[in-house]
Amino acid sequence: MHTEIKMVVFDMAGTTINENNLVYKTLMNAINAAGFNYSLDQVLAVAAGKEKREAIRSVLRTYEGNFEESVVGDIYDEFIGKLKLAYEKEDISGQPGAIELFKKLREKEIISVLNTGYDRSTATAILDKIGWKAGVDFDTLITASDVSQNRPEPDMILLAMKQHGINDGKLVVKVGDSNIDIEEGQNAGCGLSIGITTGAHTQEQLEEANPDAVINELKEVLSIISGAPANA
Repeated sequence: MHTEIKMVVFDMAGTTINENNLVYKTLMNAINAAGFNYSLDQVLAVAAGKEKREAIRSVLRTYEGNFEESVVGDIYDEFIGKLKLAYEKEDISGQPGAIELFKKLREKEIISVLNTGYDRSTATAILDKIGWKAGVDFDTLITASDVSQNRPEPDMILLAMKQHGINDGKLVVKVGDSNIDIEEGQNAGCGLSIGITTGAHTQEQLEEANPDAVINELKEVLSIISGAPANA
């Protein structure tokens, strides 16, 4: 007896978008421009997958303790400006096998959703650059600015479920490259929460969140969900 999976929710940067940690390198640069000095590993460890203002707070909370909230807004504005320039200049693309996976899921009548810690304008700009369109290449985009609570809260997944008339989280799979993606899936009651090693966190870091599986390539999603147990 197997659950019939109805939807797979994929994170964007590092999961379905190949950008070589450009987001977190840019976030690190924006934070350090405000007078701090953190490494990329330090930023990735606590910021990956989060809505970007909350990502900045997490870095400062973890390594500084006390900080002024106004600093977060200043760093965020700097980050968004730097990121737009970076995405215009740098080479970004869909992860290998992403479009093929979306097509195969569609053939199985499984919905493909992209969700992200970006706001909608940033997420849309990224998708425009690589030429992906909602309703054509994948089904639905849900962003941090579409909900009141962000990862690890399950609001983005719950909104996607609501939009597609899915009432049971067990019919949904979450795939992401950070611990917080896995926690988001677990908090939404997803049948499977899967980590992928193509982005922010290593296999060891991902396993700290107790995912149902850790994969190295997107194409592995199909074989996993074909054997997803009803009580996963």
